[in-house]
Amino acid sequence: MSTAPPHPISDADYHRLTGALLARIEARADQWLQDDVVDIDTQRTGGLLELSFPGGSKIVVNTQPPLHEVWLAARGGGYHYRYDGAQWVDTRDGSEFLSALSHHASLQAGKTLQF
Repeated sequence: MSTAPPHPISDADYHRLTGALLARIEARADQWLQDDVVDIDTQRTGGLLELSFPGGSKIVVNTQPPLHEVWLAARGGGYHYRYDGAQWVDTRDGSEFLSALSHHASLQAGKTLQF
């Protein structure tokens, strides 16, 4: 059962919101690399952003325009998020996307990371 109520947004708003989200993630990872916090490589192709961690693990953030969702794939599993009018929330448990991304990135990097 979905705990994230549908919040109708236009296609244009979806693309604006997801573009800003992916840019925020990239900028944070780039800052960590520049500050020598952790060596995370990013690769973005359209609406797909891949984060490569030391040791070879990856996290993939992928936009799903037909569904107006953002998907997160990490070592710990796969998750789907919908915009609730204020933030991206998990369709199953209602958790917030950036908190979940921070959690999974921290596990895969072996140090605390906060997006």
